[in-house]
Amino acid sequence: MRIVVQLVKQASVSVDEKVISEIKKGYLILLGIETEDTQEDINWLASKIARLRIFGDENGAMNKSILDVNGDVIIVSQFTLQAKTKKGNRPSYIKAARPEIASVLYDNFILQLENEIGKKIQTGKFGATMDVSLINEGPVTIFMDSKNKY
Repeated sequence: MRIVVQLVKQASVSVDEKVISEIKKGYLILLGIETEDTQEDINWLASKIARLRIFGDENGAMNKSILDVNGDVIIVSQFTLQAKTKKGNRPSYIKAARPEIASVLYDNFILQLENEIGKKIQTGKFGATMDVSLINEGPVTIFMDSKNKY
């Protein structure tokens, strides 16, 4: 499971030119699910995200978590995070989970992160073409891969 966490001042997701989710201060998370991902990957990433200290404290140091600032979260499924670009110029998505598997893991990830941060999470629409807007704060952008946790 690969994710991109972007610290945002605000973010929104639109489908067919209609805003379906929006937040103020918090995280926009892009989530790429691969065939071999499990609940263990979900649990590790959700815990890590909830405790990730990338918000500024009173001295401007990155020292506060999403829990500390009571921030909001939008999660957007993005299979292209599983792209392999080693050969040729056309990315391969062979490791990306099929939609019927990925949608279940996506829903489970949302539930697990909601449990970790104790609040409702906004989402994109799985499988849809979405317009994602954000004002990245910092900019701060963090990439994590659950297969590289050790």
